[in-house]
Amino acid sequence: MKEGYRATIGLEIHAQLRTETKMFSRSANNPDEKEPNINISPVDLAHPGTLPVINKKAVEHVIRVGVAAGGTIADYTEFDRKNYFYPDIPKGYQISQYKYPLVSGGNIHGVELTRIHLEEDTGTSQHDKGDYSLINYNRAGAPLMELVTEPVIHSAEEASAFAKELQLLLQTLEVSYANMEKGEMRLEANISVSKTDELGTKVEVKNLNSFRSLERAIVFEIDRHIAVLEKGESLVQETRGWHDEKQITFSQRSKEDSHDYRYFPDPDLPKLKISEIPEFAVEKIQQELPELPWQKRERYSSLSLSEDQVELLLSNKTLGALFDSDSEKEKDVKTIANYITSDLVGLGGGETIGKIEKGNIASIVSMINKGDLSSRGAKDLLKVLFEEGGDPAKVAEEKGFIQKSDEGEHKTIAQTIIAGNQKAVDEYKAGKEASIQFLVGQGMKETKGSANPQLLKKIFIELLS
Repeated sequence: MKEGYRATIGLEIHAQLRTETKMFSRSANNPDEKEPNINISPVDLAHPGTLPVINKKAVEHVIRVGVAAGGTIADYTEFDRKNYFYPDIPKGYQISQYKYPLVSGGNIHGVELTRIHLEEDTGTSQHDKGDYSLINYNRAGAPLMELVTEPVIHSAEEASAFAKELQLLLQTLEVSYANMEKGEMRLEANISVSKTDELGTKVEVKNLNSFRSLERAIVFEIDRHIAVLEKGESLVQETRGWHDEKQITFSQRSKEDSHDYRYFPDPDLPKLKISEIPEFAVEKIQQELPELPWQKRERYSSLSLSEDQVELLLSNKTLGALFDSDSEKEKDVKTIANYITSDLVGLGGGETIGKIEKGNIASIVSMINKGDLSSRGAKDLLKVLFEEGGDPAKVAEEKGFIQKSDEGEHKTIAQTIIAGNQKAVDEYKAGKEASIQFLVGQGMKETKGSANPQLLKKIFIELLS
């Protein structure tokens, strides 16, 4: 960013909630449905005479997020009608919350929150079938959480880090899958640039569907704002979109203010006295919360794991659960983490752990520390367990991975290697100590990893002294 300018960013993030039914109807809430216009009902399509009914689970999900974030849970709330006219909104309005959100305040990843509220999602439009558009109402009415931050973010990197932490939180709480590729989590950034502490003209960039797009859109907008201001021109408050192929934002429409939506309380929905509903009691929800991402990050960091290891275990639920279970069985947690985040990830590409079961990695590390497995043998055993499964000790025995410890046998192996590697022997005797490792490696190769490398090294040194 050019010196003298200051960017200020606030985020609005929408996340589809994990519920069996939609926000105000009994229609299935299934984001994976491929057939268009299947999961719809008269309520979703706003047929005359239909009445919406509040999804209790959706309300509970948002309160869980609010409690985890340390926000203030509303004593009283209501739903409002947000009036605007798009083809993907069959009612001609969206049921949302305006004056009385479910959650006020809170903090995630050092970023202060303004509010978290509930609303219904819109349908989806398709524009790739010719000179017309098609509407799919399967998503219309799905429960949607909207989280709004305070304008306290000052870089694209900060914005992306916050969004990633929120995604982790939603997945940890199991309130949303938050899969951005499926549109289950959508990002919007409000960006302004100025030379003073006063906020500049705000521009909103909507419907960003990846963390990379969020970062690049923010950087582009900051640069665009500065270029306009440097020319002495004025910025326009507007809503812009992001063109991923061209890596630019583009103007969509002038930015609406809240009064443009003509909010008013929905007359078909009851007011909610949150404090009078036992399932929504803050104390109850606090007790039911799992270990939160920042709590787990602190715990992993205290185990001397690297930052990359910590973030991988946090972001990959399967790997994290495997580490947690196995680190309870074996004290050498650093080695367990190394095998999970490196060797196991290498086998499955981070997408699968194959036939590895809880306790397998701990067993492998325990055998290494007892001297029953070499590093090579451990890797070979891990591969077999990944592909075929089984009991680690039994598989290691059957496959011949158990490390030999017989000194006489090791001496015979060493003599064979010395006889066949005169050059390395001469180099070692000439002072090249690294050659001893080559000889050990040859011994491990000869025994297919079953020899004890420390014992082999000791014997080589004795024989060549």
